[in-house]
Formats: sequence, structure tokens, C-alpha cells
Amino acid sequence: MSYSTAASGQRSVTEAAPVALCAREPRVPADRLVADMVPPPRFDSVRFDTYVPDPGQPSQSQAVAALSAFAAGLGGAHGPGGSGPGRGSGSGLRRWFAKKPAAPTGPRGVYLDGGYGVGKTHLLASLWHATPAPAEEKAFGTFVELTNLVGALGFQQTVQTLGGHRLLCIDEFELDDPGDTVLISSLLRRLVEAGVALAATSNTLPGKLGEGRFAAADFLREIQGLAARFRPLRIDGEDYRHRGLPEAPAPYTDEQVTGAAYATEGASLDDFPGLLDHLARVHPSRYGALMDGVRAVCLTDVGPVPDQSTALRLVVLADRLYDREIPVLASGLPFDRLFGEEMLNGGYRKKYFRAISRLTALARDAKGLVPQ
Repeated sequence: MSYSTAASGQRSVTEAAPVALCAREPRVPADRLVADMVPPPRFDSVRFDTYVPDPGQPSQSQAVAALSAFAAGLGGAHGPGGSGPGRGSGSGLRRWFAKKPAAPTGPRGVYLDGGYGVGKTHLLASLWHATPAPAEEKAFGTFVELTNLVGALGFQQTVQTLGGHRLLCIDEFELDDPGDTVLISSLLRRLVEAGVALAATSNTLPGKLGEGRFAAADFLREIQGLAARFRPLRIDGEDYRHRGLPEAPAPYTDEQVTGAAYATEGASLDDFPGLLDHLARVHPSRYGALMDGVRAVCLTDVGPVPDQSTALRLVVLADRLYDREIPVLASGLPFDRLFGEEMLNGGYRKKYFRAISRLTALARDAKGLVPQ
């Protein structure tokens, strides 16, 4: 496709057209959902010693020490429930003659509570890397990805699949409706009984999850039961993505975004309203696959998100973009004006602020796509 641009006079440049995300309808088999339950590419190389605690926030260094000890305690044999289904007969014989491990004396999980950008996911991924077990015995995913896994495999198969793991890490633990709360609470209870250790991150203490959203007695009772599974670790601090960094760049013009899309190998180009409509036709479990092979996302005509359902889908997309470190170049409104005041003051406000923070970081990463 030919794309014409004016620079020092009119000239024509023939380049490959960028991909349109709106034209993609990925299909993701269930086995990929399981295989993909590892720390995202952004966190491939993080470790406890690459986390730099803020000297003014002692809770950060305390969390590193607590998590390091927790990881060390997960070595050796699987927990009380054995190695779970799916393990070979050789490992079964070894378990038969092996000394039975002592039952855990405290909560079989840790819960990292803190604000946006204090490094909770960095620490959670470091825990996954530090746990002395093969990768196939550790799982890492967001709360949404975990619920999607149950939807794809069914409850019993998910218990069997994850029940043989040493550790399950759940990032951005959010309880958005009572159904998901009961489902995941039941799943975690079964996994703890099978000897699986748990670790999770959230912006809310376990006993306070769900406040401002639902008040049903059964729902609150489930929250309290879930809270007992975890030892909370508070991590204080400011958003590290904004420490000493400039403000997010102002949006570019449609022409600049389009030109950058054609000039950048592996870029996508979509108008924002059209992309929001397309997200409604793609299950959120497939948003990661939607980004396969994409090296930069270019969006024109960014504007306010019209409703809460659309906003929650955009939050999931922002998470998948951030996980993959895909820069986002946009025209229209700046990202801090995506969500209206009612949304930012409502029950999902933590999700929306997280999305703004992550999209702002990705907008900074995109500055180099536009000639200065």
C-alpha cells in the first residue's frame, strides 16, 4: 500500500500497511491458557535483587524479606495434598518413600496490598522465579485470567490442573461480582487443600475487598473466608512509574499517528471508537492473542469511554499491552481523560486508575515513534 506524506515537499513512500486490530478475531485453545500462565514478558528478568526499595518506605524492604522466606519455604515436597493429578508414577513412588512434609503452621498464602505502581507485580513475579520448583509446577496469572481458565476448562478440570502445582500467583485480585467471588473462593479452598501455596496482589486489603460494590451478607461472608487464606503484606509508596519522569506526552495529530503506524514495523492502526466496539466481540481471555506480533499500537480519535462495560474491557486490554511492553501512540484526548468522574469515583475506580497509569507509561514509551 502506498502512503503519502509531506516532508520537504510532497513525496510518496511505499510501505507495508499496519495491521488493524479490529480485523483480528483470535481463537485461543484451552491448553494455551494453561501454558501462558507464567509472568508476562515485562517481568521475565525481574528478581528480588532487582527490586529497589524506597529508603523512605520500610514496608518495601520488609516485603522483600518476607517473600524471600516464603519462597524458600516452598522447596522440597509438595504440600499436604501430594503432587496432585497429572504427575508421573516415578514421582508417586518417590512420594511413597519420602518423609511426609510438615503441615504449614500459618496461612498458606501471602497477599501484597498497596497502591498503584509500588512494584507489587515485580515482587509477585520475583516470588514465582524464586520458588524452587519447575515452571510447570508454578502458575502466574491475573484474576481475570484465572476466571477465564475456569470458564475454558471447567471447575473440576481446573482443580485437577492446578492442584499439582507448588504455587499459584494471582495478580490484581479483584472481586467484581458475587459469582466470581464464590467461584474463586471455592477454587482456592480446593487448591489449598491440595497443598498449593497462594500469592496475590491487590490494591485493597483482603478483608476489605468488595466494599463499595456489593453488600449482600453471603458475599461479605465469602470475602472473610477468603481473607483467612492469606497473610497480608502492606507495601507503601508512590507510583514508581511516575518517580522523576516527565508527564505523559500530549496526544499527537491523526496525521502523526497514521504516519508513525506506516513507518513502524509491526505496528497496528485503529480508530479508538472502532476498537472499543471490536473489544465487545472478542472475549477478554483473547486480548493477549489479539496482540500477537504487534510491536506498537497506534490509535486515532481517542475519546471518553462511553459506559462501564466498555471501560472494563479497556482495562483488560491496557493490562495485556502493559504486560507485553507495547507502546501506545494516540491522537485525541489524553489518557487521564478516558474515564468520567462517575467512573473514577465508583466501585471500579482502582481498575480505572491502574489503566490510566499503565497507558500513560506506554504513551511515554511511544514518543520515539514520532520524528521530533
